[in-house]
Amino acid sequence: MRLIRGVAGAVLWILAAVLGLVAVILCVTVLLLPLGIPLLGLSRRLFTQGVRLMLPRSVAHPVKSAQESAGRRRDKTAAVSKEAVARVAKGARRSGLSSRRRSRWTFWKRAH
Repeated sequence: MRLIRGVAGAVLWILAAVLGLVAVILCVTVLLLPLGIPLLGLSRRLFTQGVRLMLPRSVAHPVKSAQESAGRRRDKTAAVSKEAVARVAKGARRSGLSSRRRSRWTFWKRAH
């Protein structure tokens, strides 16, 4: 997949270079200037798209990759915290029973 993206980016880059050259030639002729300026903008966009295809996904789309990793971390944290809450609740139930038993034993021992 990475190789295909790299080749597609290189082809797009070459196409953008040729289109940019044609756009510059059109801009030199004053009559075709209105046609050359939009082609120059299209050429610039094709250059950036070609470079994005050649770069790794985390570099090309840093916001998307950060959101995805944050979502994975959120899910993992939610699972860990759910387990921790269950563990604490279980420990609280156990300690609550033992403290009640302990207080009954202390009360009974003092009374007799």
